[in-house]
Amino acid sequence: MSTEPQPFATAGFGSTAPSQGLDYAIRGHEMQFVELELDPGESAIAEAGAMMFKSGSVEMTTVFGDGSNQSSGIMGSLLGAGKRLLTGESLFTTVFTQQGAGKGRVAFAAPYPGTIKAVKLSDIGGKLICQKDSFLCAAKGVSVGIQFQKRILTGLFGGEGFIMQKLEGDGWVFVHMGGTTQEITLKPGETLHVDTGCLAALTSEIDFDVELARGVKSILFGGEGLFFARLRGPGKVWIQSLPFSRLAGRMLEAAPQGGGHAAGEGSVLGGLGRALGGDRRF
Repeated sequence: MSTEPQPFATAGFGSTAPSQGLDYAIRGHEMQFVELELDPGESAIAEAGAMMFKSGSVEMTTVFGDGSNQSSGIMGSLLGAGKRLLTGESLFTTVFTQQGAGKGRVAFAAPYPGTIKAVKLSDIGGKLICQKDSFLCAAKGVSVGIQFQKRILTGLFGGEGFIMQKLEGDGWVFVHMGGTTQEITLKPGETLHVDTGCLAALTSEIDFDVELARGVKSILFGGEGLFFARLRGPGKVWIQSLPFSRLAGRMLEAAPQGGGHAAGEGSVLGGLGRALGGDRRF
């Protein structure tokens, strides 16, 4: 397998500065990061703490909220910050602007194993609804807001609660999804059942609800929970194979229990294996 860096692809980032379009490259496999090329005066926004590296000519500033309501004064900033607080995000967003004469580079890394997807909002009606914490970076001007689930059951058992992220605008956004992802286009009236945690993102026209699993055996012994997400087209959905909640649950199960002693995973030989490995704790 080649280790040469893949070429940049033109994304047409939609910056307010004159530009032929931003170039980007999504690099890596299990732990991906996205590298952007900024033209002079061009900007991108990102989650606080997501930056991996940047050129010295790229200026980094922090704004209150998501930076999309700065022209509307302090109330607009407070509104943007409040939306982000409800989704569990930081009150601040970082803006990266190329101040030099040539191109500048900045890269943003995913927080856990998964896939970074580039989505052009103008191609999907200007809005993308996704799980909390999935937003990585986007064109400056893209609004990062909240999407309330109107149905009570969907909010309670839909995997992400009553609040999901809503990305609005006409530029490109980069979102992170756990594990391997699958994009599915649903025709009008076509229905798809998904594990609630595996639903990563969907377009705004998708009808999203939850359904109770049928059959007592399925509920008690199926291991898939009482509810699954019901998605009805038309529209697009993105499915992830490794929800962070599932990854965190497995890590918690494997973590040392009872004051730091290992759990003895696998078999009765766990203690012997630890002793042979130099671990004296039993």
